[in-house]
Amino acid sequence: MLATAKNYIKSKIAPPVTEKGVIEAYDLWASDHDMQPGNLMLHLDEKLFKGLLEGLELKGKFIADIGCGTGRQWPAIFNKQPAALTGFDVSAGMLKKLKEKYPKASTLKIADNLFSDIPDASFDMIVSTLTVAHIEDIDEALHAWCRLLKPGGEIIITDFHPHMLALGGKRTFKHGNALIAVRNYLHPIFTIKQALSNDGFNLITQQEIKIDETMKQFYADANALHVYEKYVGFPVIYGIYLKRA
Repeated sequence: MLATAKNYIKSKIAPPVTEKGVIEAYDLWASDHDMQPGNLMLHLDEKLFKGLLEGLELKGKFIADIGCGTGRQWPAIFNKQPAALTGFDVSAGMLKKLKEKYPKASTLKIADNLFSDIPDASFDMIVSTLTVAHIEDIDEALHAWCRLLKPGGEIIITDFHPHMLALGGKRTFKHGNALIAVRNYLHPIFTIKQALSNDGFNLITQQEIKIDETMKQFYADANALHVYEKYVGFPVIYGIYLKRA
């Protein structure tokens, strides 16, 4: 009885949340980022990304993964037989873990939004998953991405839905006894589409996933049913695919 009471109390007391900047947070997260069974967002992102990738021709193309992390999406990309895949990330820790998995991988640490060392028209496609809300000046960044793409270039973006972030949703992970929240910036989807449209891109596909009954167990396993009840019915993640005319 006492153990049950203790477990109940523990489930109701959340660890302290500390917000950290993107680089510091992901450097801390890198060591166990790939060991997250039951992480709902990673599960949904994988599902959404594979859906956006389905039917696209990547064979022989040069792909950039901006915000590549430890290379979560690389198996799906490699299955499409690109000519080359280059990973970009602000976190040296994440890139180190990626290189452990893919020793021959081409990776570059992002120093700023401009990618000044990368020549124009270097890539056929940019993919960026669960990243854009970490970028403060999104217009500057997207304009630079467009410079990196060839005529007819393609962009796939997925991320936390801005409606969820606006309601207080956070990107968090456990580190020791603390819960770390990674700093986010709120970018409505229409502003991202407009910025890319200004550089000649047309929206081909837009998808979103809402929290529903099929996800309830993820929250139950994390002792977070109160979060489920708060957000059920709201879009939690979105994805867009655009192509330059």
